[in-house]
Amino acid sequence: MEKRFIYADNAATTKVTQNVLDAMLPIFTENFGNASSIYNLGMDAAKIVLASREKVANALGAKVNEIYFTAGGSESDNWAIKGAAEIGAKKGKKHIITTAIEHHAVLHTCEYLEKHGFEVTYLPVDEYGRITVEQVENAIREDTCLVTVMFANNEIGTIMPIPEIGKLCRQKKVLFHTDAVQAVGHVPINVKEMNIDMLSLSGHKIHAPKGVGALYIKTGIALPNLIAGGAQERGKRAGTENVPGIVGLATAITDACADIPEKTERIAALRDKLIDGILQIPQTRLNGHPTQRLAGNVNISIRGVEGESMLLLLDLNGICASSGSACTSGSLDPSHVLLAIGLPHEIAHGSLRLSLGEDITEEEIDYIIETVPKVVTKLRSMSPLWERICSTEGLNPDGTPKA
Repeated sequence: MEKRFIYADNAATTKVTQNVLDAMLPIFTENFGNASSIYNLGMDAAKIVLASREKVANALGAKVNEIYFTAGGSESDNWAIKGAAEIGAKKGKKHIITTAIEHHAVLHTCEYLEKHGFEVTYLPVDEYGRITVEQVENAIREDTCLVTVMFANNEIGTIMPIPEIGKLCRQKKVLFHTDAVQAVGHVPINVKEMNIDMLSLSGHKIHAPKGVGALYIKTGIALPNLIAGGAQERGKRAGTENVPGIVGLATAITDACADIPEKTERIAALRDKLIDGILQIPQTRLNGHPTQRLAGNVNISIRGVEGESMLLLLDLNGICASSGSACTSGSLDPSHVLLAIGLPHEIAHGSLRLSLGEDITEEEIDYIIETVPKVVTKLRSMSPLWERICSTEGLNPDGTPKA
């Protein structure tokens, strides 16, 4: 019997679609010129880059000259935040506002700036991982140079009130950046209507290849260069253009944004079925906002199990998922996001994230619902922690209260 394979870790990365691959292949072997060269092959490549820039701009409601290609979301975040900080410092403004649950590309950049004389306010989130516009308003000061709030959280899927925050920042004349790596292609985005000054995105989250991303920079913001060395990207980002990757990104974002309402409705229904199924396991809880969340995100904490062990057993059963612990970094510390929403360490360690792709089927959802309880039962039967929980709280081995 052929082994099952269900990929449910799309928030980590996605496979390149056939449409994206078909668009990229000719760039490797036919239109392979350097887009900065003046001969025909190079100029053809430059035209391809321009056409791709137009596609990305259209997907975001931006102008063509406001899109800058990068190597991915982390570079885009670094460029936006460090650049805004440099602009602010020249005006004597060295205060930044962000949230406690940002991606580390944002948090570590802010920590870097703190070591260089900046003050950073990390807004706490509620139990669902949300902040309010009022929190941002109360935190803004005369010396605030930037507000950076992620569009949707990569772990728990919670969507932030971005349009409202953008409107506030525009009124207060403070630059507003959003890390939209998880949201682009999954949530309708219009940077003009939402008053977004800078937006980061990454190709490999929407079925483009790894190693390509983009930064939207609103016209009028003279962001300093992050990378020096050449005149590419209209003199703002040095490095020979990754033309195949750029084409892949443009194709992927166009495809992803073409049917967001229909896609969201279908995937959200399967997501809700999966959530309801796993929550039938006693002593479990959903992490993130119950409705204001990404359509494909499921994050559930399961008491009495350890995240890495759960992932290994799921993998043996043909299911790729991720956990609430940073196991891939060699750290046993639980997710900072789960701790920020109030979970104790031992529960945060037992969290399971399943992020669904567009090709997920109901039959695959049923298989996950069938498999996860078996894995949990096995792990709990071997867990001294679970035995102690049952003993102290009067629970049966399956997690139900004793009569």
